Amino acid sequence: METLSQPLNESLDYDQPLEFGYFLVPDAGDPLAVLETARLADRLGYDLLGVQDHPYQPRHLDTFSLLAAILAQSSAVRVFADVGNLPLRPPAVLAKAAATLDLLSGGRFELGIGAGGYLEAAHAMGAPPRTPVQSLEALEEGVAVMRAMWSGERRGIRFDGRYYKLEGVHPGPAPAHPIQVWIGANKPRALALTGRVADGWVSPLMSYKPPREAGQGNLAIDRAARQAGRDPRAIRRIYNVQGAFSSATEGPAADTDQGIVGPPEHWVEVLTHFALDVGFSTFVLVAPPDPTTITTFIEEVAPQVRERVTVRRASTSPRPTTSRGAETQ
Repeated sequence: METLSQPLNESLDYDQPLEFGYFLVPDAGDPLAVLETARLADRLGYDLLGVQDHPYQPRHLDTFSLLAAILAQSSAVRVFADVGNLPLRPPAVLAKAAATLDLLSGGRFELGIGAGGYLEAAHAMGAPPRTPVQSLEALEEGVAVMRAMWSGERRGIRFDGRYYKLEGVHPGPAPAHPIQVWIGANKPRALALTGRVADGWVSPLMSYKPPREAGQGNLAIDRAARQAGRDPRAIRRIYNVQGAFSSATEGPAADTDQGIVGPPEHWVEVLTHFALDVGFSTFVLVAPPDPTTITTFIEEVAPQVRERVTVRRASTSPRPTTSRGAETQ
């Protein structure tokens, strides 16, 4: 099992501003507590709240309804689905919902979206029966449809895809700001799609995508972006980081592929490494909704990571970020 500090063959830093978020479970068993956690994150100054989207999970609230409630009860934090299930959410309608949330919140909505990791469960709820390859093809079409719906085009627009069609629809409303489309991707085809069309990559949980493998995922995205004539540095990289805080007296840090374990100083070291050497600029904390943990991450860890990354970037000349490396086929 690799350690969290195991290096890549090269360092990756896309020079993106750092952001810090919290991964909120849409627990239908205690919805008021979910909203209280969201309000706490907003008061503490988190940049983002990510909410997982599994509509077929009976223990979960509907993610987009919850995001609307969070935006109504917060003032600054931005929100996104981590990540939205496209097979159960038609893209033209989803685009209208996203634009509406963005308008009502003054530009605090970003769109995390994926092809759907549990296709059989989605099909049981009414999604079309599709293979993984078909789901990725549909996702690529869906992104095009959503961007067309946000375009502000005054004429009716048409889209003649294999999976989605628009036949003269009048798009709108336009969102309050250019909504970022962040694709949740894990395997080579999905990573290549991310590089071709997405504004950001939402990496799976650290237990599914350990750091070195996540760094290779960044290289795969870079390769696809260059082939599509895009600048890889414009694509935001979001990492869902698991872990727990411990005091320095409780023994040495015990990092595994499952997460970061140690005092805040250790978290600072690891996340600084992830930012400067693995390519991530956004870190979403995946941990139980304990107020102490949530506070420690944003008040003790985040400022020190920002400071260290700023100092390192200022002291080094620009480095090539994607000169070598390739994705696993």
